[in-house]
Amino acid sequence: MTITDLKPGEIAIIDEFEAYMPPIKLLELGCLPGSSIEILIEAPINGPIYVNVNGSHIAIRRTVASQIGVLPFKSAEHE
Repeated sequence: MTITDLKPGEIAIIDEFEAYMPPIKLLELGCLPGSSIEILIEAPINGPIYVNVNGSHIAIRRTVASQIGVLPFKSAEHE
């Protein structure tokens, strides 16, 4: 599962970068394995995906987002 599989409002945990090293700027903003990520808005016509990573709001290109593996987030409320 990657960031592009998530819908607005969904939260996941960044798992891995699939054979891809993301831009250094994303790493500096906290887009690292183990970080939580929430999908805020998906731009139309294959535009970027606006996400919240540990409190930082970031726009990520779909090509980059499709290379970042995530795990579904399970909160205590859902268990």
